[in-house]
Amino acid sequence: MKILLAGGGTAGHINPALAIAGYIKEKEPQTEILFIGNRDGMEQTLVTKAGFPIKSIVISGFKRNLKPQSIVHNIKTVSRVFTSSMKAKKLIKEFNPDICIGTGGYVSGPVIRTAANMGIPCIIHEQNAFPGVTTKMLSKKVKKVMLAVEDAKKHLDSDVNFVVTGNPIREDILKISKEEAREKLNLDERPVVLSFGGSLGARCINEAVAGLVVRSAKDQKYQHIHAYGQQGTWFPELVKEKGIDIKEYKNLDIRQYIDNMPLCLAACDLVVSRAGAITLSEIQAKGKPAVLIPSPYVAENHQFHNAMALVNKKAASIIEEKDLNEEKLIKAVDDMLLSSELLKEYSRNAFDMAITDASERIYKIVKEIVK
Repeated sequence: MKILLAGGGTAGHINPALAIAGYIKEKEPQTEILFIGNRDGMEQTLVTKAGFPIKSIVISGFKRNLKPQSIVHNIKTVSRVFTSSMKAKKLIKEFNPDICIGTGGYVSGPVIRTAANMGIPCIIHEQNAFPGVTTKMLSKKVKKVMLAVEDAKKHLDSDVNFVVTGNPIREDILKISKEEAREKLNLDERPVVLSFGGSLGARCINEAVAGLVVRSAKDQKYQHIHAYGQQGTWFPELVKEKGIDIKEYKNLDIRQYIDNMPLCLAACDLVVSRAGAITLSEIQAKGKPAVLIPSPYVAENHQFHNAMALVNKKAASIIEEKDLNEEKLIKAVDDMLLSSELLKEYSRNAFDMAITDASERIYKIVKEIVK
């Protein structure tokens, strides 16, 4: 079997593709897999690191303002639409896949559209609760649209052939228990808050979390793991200005990155984070209640829709960035952690939403279509 995958731009599009490729390779080691990514995208690093071959095209999206630099960018984008399709056709012909799988991002558009026009079976995977432009554009050209959450179907035309598969989740997230994780992290029986704003860090989350960290240092009520990210190196100094040296408190684990997320997620009682699709799928898989602060800066407000899919099921609470401050975050955390019944309800509801066999579901669809 020969499989071509196209997806990129963000880890949210790349990691599902890598999870699909890894699972299929595990089931059928003889499978040939090729990725097509954007020449300057982060997929070049992530896919190569995972050990898969990758070829490149050049594609970009349209900017929606009328600034001179945006107009120049959009003219280049129009040109790239044609050149990327021609390059995609050449790469597809050379590889001659049995099936093409798109996981989103600008690069998925020309690759999957071209493959479908060439008569090659195609499927796409949508990670978000609100389908992106690429998914909507390709939805009627492919054999099947695989959705992460049921909510997404209401945003697609009624004649689209869709199936809910969930988002592929890393095996190491699923395997570790809360007890084992707490032991490895030297955590005691007090509630554990896990907070982060992505690899770069989110200023609004760091500023609001600072108040919670200071209070936890003073009253020792919670244990707190927080990652302030690449652009949040000022965070320890901010907390120090508020009278707390984080190095002096054993209940605080404050760092730039969380490089052991499976352990931290398993150990915690509550997550405070953005509402990226893969993050939410992992939160659900572990049955973790969450306070979600969706980023308002992503295309089509995806994260707000992702968050509301959980909020509507009473699996998370939400604070929009425009409303976020220290007091509101502390109240939201306390409301959850100081009520064991509410915590159990939200945990149960989060777990009930989880789909932990997404990779197997996707594999079966691939086999069915190739057959």
